[in-house]
Amino acid sequence: MEGSGTNLETRDSWNSKLGFILACIGSAVGMGNIWLFPYRMATYGGAFLLVYLIFDVLIGLSGVIGEMSFGRAARSGPIGAFGTACASRGENKRRIGEIIGAIPMLGALMLSIGYSVVVGWIFKYTFGSFTGATLAPTDPDGFGAAFGATASAFGNNLWLIIGLAVTFIIMVLGIGGGIEKANKVMIPLFYVMFIGLAIYVAMQPGASNGYKWMFTIDPAQFKNPMLYVYALGQSFFSLSLAGNGTVIYGSYLSDKEDTVSSAVTVAIFDTLAAMLAALVIIPAMATTGAELTSSGPGLMFVSLPYLFSHMPGGQLVMIVFFIAVLFAGLTSLVNLFEAPIATLQDNLKFSRGKAVATIAVIGTVVAVCIQGIVSGWMDFVSIYVCPLGAGLAGIMFAWVWGRKAVEDAVSTGRKTRIGGWFYPLYKYAFCLLTMAVFVLGIVSGGIG
Repeated sequence: MEGSGTNLETRDSWNSKLGFILACIGSAVGMGNIWLFPYRMATYGGAFLLVYLIFDVLIGLSGVIGEMSFGRAARSGPIGAFGTACASRGENKRRIGEIIGAIPMLGALMLSIGYSVVVGWIFKYTFGSFTGATLAPTDPDGFGAAFGATASAFGNNLWLIIGLAVTFIIMVLGIGGGIEKANKVMIPLFYVMFIGLAIYVAMQPGASNGYKWMFTIDPAQFKNPMLYVYALGQSFFSLSLAGNGTVIYGSYLSDKEDTVSSAVTVAIFDTLAAMLAALVIIPAMATTGAELTSSGPGLMFVSLPYLFSHMPGGQLVMIVFFIAVLFAGLTSLVNLFEAPIATLQDNLKFSRGKAVATIAVIGTVVAVCIQGIVSGWMDFVSIYVCPLGAGLAGIMFAWVWGRKAVEDAVSTGRKTRIGGWFYPLYKYAFCLLTMAVFVLGIVSGGIG
């Protein structure tokens, strides 16, 4: 099956299954794992972990497999994939699918632009960890003021541009030569560094109090509906489901590979990344008697630097932490930018270099301009556009293209054909969960 006139012979591809899996893990492992998951664990304890794992299994065995398989079957990103699905109902309907496919593609571009601002912050704090500037403030207000200056409009132009330059250098080298090689280095190092940090924190006095809270299940928490809302949102967003990134990475995958085993591996390592972050942050807070009262940028750029400044070897801990976070940010950013870049290649027949240069100019100009409003920008995309994109991908693949196409696509590369369990799980459970994320996000103003 082919989409948008592309095929595996002329389309760039992964050099190995390991490279594909590491790239997918890199797309999934991001700020949600590091600055949100530990906060939810600190708030709800082991009850959150249990519910989160249940949602992870459901979404991993439906949405991740589905988006990977959809992209590979269509050999295209969301525009071509949606067009191919609609064309199965009549060639005259292809254009409708392509127009709808622009929604997740634009979502990827918008999210990547906002995310690039965050990666610029991480570059600055990583450099400052080496020079000592990151630890220069002496109290929480000082750390807050330092971050406020960085996050203000036009407050971090240099590091933002450096972050974008590194990202697009990786991308111009292609799928196998750039993205795959970068992930093969950065993702293993990310896990090694966080494992090292977790071991270091475990050796600090008082860390055991953090572990007790993390893994103690309070039955009363299961009566709180927000536990389920936040666990669903965490699982959904951390697995990078938005109808774009996983679809486009799947489009470069060989027909010889099994998307089911790949999706399971990605889900496992994404959960492991979140757990490692929690095993570092929550016990570290416990060693100083501090409470984890904030999430998001405030946790990463204010609370944690202040915490590390009071720990033995704080500067070294800070260096390792921000390098690992930088790797997570870069691998996610590369994935987000790939969908719009591939769209220019597939639909406008741009060369790789021309497509990267075009998106680089657009991304840099817009990112510089939105620095002061990036929080609202990211909220809009994550609350409205990303769940909508994932839902549309599910509808196009399962409801429009149909059962045979889905089961054929998922069975490709497997020794045995996918069982009858997958299609209803994907068509009903995943689409309903996606709708729930979208509706709950609108009602509550965000569930991530």
